Amino acid sequence: MSDGLSCMWMRGGTSKGGFFLADELPADRAARNALLLRVMGSPDARQIDGMGGADPLTSKIAIIKPSARQGVDIDYLFLQVFVDQAIVGDAQNCGNMLAAVAPFAIERGLVLPRDDETSVSIFMENTGQIAVARVQTPSGNVSYTGSARIDGVPGTASPIPIAFRDTAGSSCGALLPTGNVIDLVDGVEVTCIDNGMPVIVMRAADMGIDGDETREALDANDELKARVESIRLQLGPQMNLGDVRVKSIPKMTLVSSPRAGGTIATRTFIPHRCHASIGVLGAVSVATACMLPGSCATALAQVGDEAAAQLRIEHPSGELTVLVDTDASGAVVSAAVVRTARKLFDGTVFVD
Repeated sequence: MSDGLSCMWMRGGTSKGGFFLADELPADRAARNALLLRVMGSPDARQIDGMGGADPLTSKIAIIKPSARQGVDIDYLFLQVFVDQAIVGDAQNCGNMLAAVAPFAIERGLVLPRDDETSVSIFMENTGQIAVARVQTPSGNVSYTGSARIDGVPGTASPIPIAFRDTAGSSCGALLPTGNVIDLVDGVEVTCIDNGMPVIVMRAADMGIDGDETREALDANDELKARVESIRLQLGPQMNLGDVRVKSIPKMTLVSSPRAGGTIATRTFIPHRCHASIGVLGAVSVATACMLPGSCATALAQVGDEAAAQLRIEHPSGELTVLVDTDASGAVVSAAVVRTARKLFDGTVFVD
């Protein structure tokens, strides 16, 4: 029998994937990525010979290690394993997988539980930012059971509040990487923004859709996807991301007026398939765009005047609430979300 790798499979938010300790994977990047492609069964549209679920949302990896940084508990590297291409990308964070990072660290003994709730500070290696997650740990054990409900996941689970620090320009170097609130590309007005995730925000109407279409309908709209990709490829270098042809960023979010009492409605391409919901950090960037005077989102968004606001970002599976705080000028200074996570299995994955 061939040797396997110790692995925990977890759902984090509306994503799921494999969680590994860094010292149990090859130190060489190329060897590590080749191994993870085998773990997931990529490249193959079905990922039939691996653990992937034939969807970008279920083809994800988290690599965890104790942090040497002062005041930080653990370091988290996120990797996006492409489904049908032999690509392992590290250019972005994943805020959904982030929800399971702290429980995994406690389960593996990297962080000792503290009383009934344990705060875990997490350095996100992809972008150099810090998040703090709070995990329920009654009697010193991670509890996944609770009453919190998030759209896109059936049932309820224990809430995991996550607060983000200093996320503006995390990948692009500036909140507005092009230096403009509005850019014009292929005759379409867009807002390029990075508050934890590089996102290009466009009005759905400007792209010829209503903004409430199903994920399946948008995935089948080849003309729309070609227009979206043309804009993405042109703006990638202007957002300091270089050639983005083989990158999963920037994300492309089409916005419209809210349909279900939220702040704004979204449909997001990640980048070539429509997201079943919306990524956590993508939602933070969109929420920030809603608060930004003159952006593509501002006129469509239903936002109050409070310094601390709850922005409900509607998506195909429901909504994701982002809690934002602003300063006297109206600029967003911090953001937080509530996610859930669940341990699915803990064991050994084989690649040979």
